[in-house]
Amino acid sequence: MPDRCLSFQLVFTGCESDGEEVENVHGGAMWARMPITALVGDIPLEQWPERMPTHLAQPWDCPSHHHSVIKFARTSPSPWQCKIDGEFYTGRYLFTVDYTESEVADCPAQHKQSHVLVLTDAGKWTGNVVALPNNRVRVTSPAFWQTGKGAPDFKPSQWTHCAEQDDSYMNAAVTFDNLYNE
Repeated sequence: MPDRCLSFQLVFTGCESDGEEVENVHGGAMWARMPITALVGDIPLEQWPERMPTHLAQPWDCPSHHHSVIKFARTSPSPWQCKIDGEFYTGRYLFTVDYTESEVADCPAQHKQSHVLVLTDAGKWTGNVVALPNNRVRVTSPAFWQTGKGAPDFKPSQWTHCAEQDDSYMNAAVTFDNLYNE
């Protein structure tokens, strides 16, 4: 939903009453639009994490009603470095939300993705679920690359790249020059 943080549909299992003498009143209950800041990752915790302020858990609100959910397999098992409130923490990648069909989402200079992660080594915030943009995360994978340090020396593209806007598309011989063309 635009101008809000990510929210999720939850189904409660009622497992908090397992082994207790109390009746299971939550099992199967559903809650719509639970904000990301209400979620805790499925990792071992000694105590519940401190709730993160929304602007730290997700620095950019959702720019559109329309999105895709993607899981980058090559980066999934590796720890991620997450910059939050000026500090670096370790997180475990879950998935990425890629937005589309709005003025901001479709602008190359402003396009944002939200990488959804569970913080695994973040002190009082360990266990919180966050949604961070590209410029606040770095994936580690010593088997595939050497993890860089500092800010990368590139800037986001300000341009839309489109093959069919080239003048050569007015020439059918060029446009349809494929394996079957003699």
